[in-house]
Amino acid sequence: MTVLFDGIASGMLLFLISVGLSVTLGLMNFVNLAHGAFAMVGGYVCVTLLNKAGVPFLASLPLAALATAAVGVVLERTLYRRLYTANHLDQVLFSISLVFMSMSAMQYFFGAQQQPLNLPDFLKGQINLPGLDMGVYRLFLIVVSLLIAWGLQRMVNGTRFGAELRASVDNPRAARGVGINVERIFTLTFALGTALAGLGGAMGVEMLGLDPGFPVKYVVYFLIVVAVGGSGSIAGSLVASLILGVVDVAGKYYVPQIGSFVIYAVMVVMLVFRPQGLFGRQAAR
Repeated sequence: MTVLFDGIASGMLLFLISVGLSVTLGLMNFVNLAHGAFAMVGGYVCVTLLNKAGVPFLASLPLAALATAAVGVVLERTLYRRLYTANHLDQVLFSISLVFMSMSAMQYFFGAQQQPLNLPDFLKGQINLPGLDMGVYRLFLIVVSLLIAWGLQRMVNGTRFGAELRASVDNPRAARGVGINVERIFTLTFALGTALAGLGGAMGVEMLGLDPGFPVKYVVYFLIVVAVGGSGSIAGSLVASLILGVVDVAGKYYVPQIGSFVIYAVMVVMLVFRPQGLFGRQAAR
């Protein structure tokens, strides 16, 4: 049961970071391999606020998300927007360049070492139940991620912004014709995706660690979530993250000799038999 719990916690962290990539790839049709770099920015903002400014951990999380969203808006308006209609190869090359530029910048300012993160006392320790040891921080991560998943689903399906977003994705020309500011919608959507990445990066420092190589280490995991869950699907990202988190942790626990083989095997099977993902939808632009 403890392995299952840890797998769920790992999956929820994957969801928190990856759902933004699912939005930008599935809804905006942009292949953003630099998504992990935004998560890294959130992590560095969090540890800087904690270690140098003395900001409490719970306050540093939304601040990290907002700071990452601000970076995302600037880059979206100055760089990303120019490549929305480019082919996917150009988008990949552009975003990979951003990854290595961000890695070099973080190494210059913070060094190559892992960044320390000291959690507050109330998030440390474990809750011990018969047959189950639950880490308090992992439980906190699960609860926060579930609340965000619920909020995102409500936003996309039950608000005016969600309706305008779906209209902008399905038929941008018609959306502009009825007065929807499609460019503003995409900017806000990109900001939301990067904010979630920043929040996930901040919350993931304790579990994943943080160094300048973060975007390269974990980008494949984020892409697997999108591929298995279906790009553009919040529910798909959540289900895929849970499946992959549990499979990954269980595989490393029970068959450590083959390491991450199991999670990649799941991805291969999914791509062969259901290439659109569990809840895939066709993106339009």
